[in-house]
Amino acid sequence: MSTQTQRTVQSYAGGDPMPHTTDRPDRTDRPDSPTTRRGLATAAVAFAFWITMAGTTAPTPLYPVYGEEFDFSPITVTVIFAVYALGVVVGLLAFGRLSDRIGRRPVLVAATLLSVGAAGVFLAADDVAVLLVARVLSGFSAALVTGAATAALTELVPQDRRVRPATLALFANMGGLACGTLLAGILADVAPAPLRTPWIVMLVLAAIGLVGVASSPETAAHRSGFTLQFQPLRIPSEIRSDFLRSAMAAGAGFAVLGVLTAVTGLFLGTVLHRSSHTLTGLVVFTAFACTALGQLLVRRIKPGAALRVACLGLILAAALIALAMAITSLAPLLVGAAVNGLATGIALSHGLGSITTRGNPQHRGASVSTFFAILYSMLAVPAIGVGVLIRATSLRPAGAIFSAAVALLALTVLLSLARNRRTSA
Repeated sequence: MSTQTQRTVQSYAGGDPMPHTTDRPDRTDRPDSPTTRRGLATAAVAFAFWITMAGTTAPTPLYPVYGEEFDFSPITVTVIFAVYALGVVVGLLAFGRLSDRIGRRPVLVAATLLSVGAAGVFLAADDVAVLLVARVLSGFSAALVTGAATAALTELVPQDRRVRPATLALFANMGGLACGTLLAGILADVAPAPLRTPWIVMLVLAAIGLVGVASSPETAAHRSGFTLQFQPLRIPSEIRSDFLRSAMAAGAGFAVLGVLTAVTGLFLGTVLHRSSHTLTGLVVFTAFACTALGQLLVRRIKPGAALRVACLGLILAAALIALAMAITSLAPLLVGAAVNGLATGIALSHGLGSITTRGNPQHRGASVSTFFAILYSMLAVPAIGVGVLIRATSLRPAGAIFSAAVALLALTVLLSLARNRRTSA
């Protein structure tokens, strides 16, 4: 993930400095004024960020249809999903700081181009191998866009604005993840060709995003040039304990997000006998939307209590999801998805806050990349494990075992926090 800079915009395309003053009073309503151009660039970057992330969750409500069309099992669904998450991890480690070296705009163009490509591959998919290729492209697009778009928004939006760049990046990121699955579910229900129409819409929207970022100015003032090297993993020694606890808690929440994304359609279709793709999208939309809300909610919680609140929320969410499996009910699943999202957002925000405020600034980029590499690994591996359990037993016992594992991991972090508190008292 790219190091988050705090500079204002200092250059336009071609390297010309952004004019802050003119010979006559600036008219912000003029279409060629710096303020207007900056606003258009901000909108273009935010939209490209949103649609790229939306494309990564769009397959969620379509997995049951793919399963019927290509005749594959639930474990194949979890593998298809996990390939995406592993693609994100590899992309973060290989290209996470690429926008610092060659600029924001080239990386944003590459990310949205990959998003267009992924939608095109999904549109043409006729077997599992093609779906895997599409998911790899989606993973790389997410890895590239996350750091570059966040940094570009930081450089485009003044910190004193009512909507801060970090908040805008948060809503573009999590909003895309939430809306992609809901939009695809609605289109699959109301439009013809459920495996084609959603991808036509995604492809068109991603193409619009591509045109937008290609027409936007470059915002990085200093670029060191292209070098391809893996970002070394780094756990900051100065905040090692807090880093690991935050990663474990947020990782537990990401594991639930991953499993919900992979098997919600299967649960609704085979256990609840509800074939609505929109409903599948709604469950995952709720989880990701509440993850964004949780990152905002953390501001209302005392810093020392945030991780404890997150762990308690994760335990409650796991209990609700297990209850949904036990009594075959939708309501606990929806509430559990919401609670898990809130808890995950709180743990995620706490971990990133610790890195950015207490970690060594010289290694901040590597620490953030390591943090997200852990989270996306937790997004992928448990999903595959649940797929194996489903094959060995069935969906409901697999869901119960997985919920117990999540609750145990959150409880371990909670007990560690309590022991640390007693030691330091």
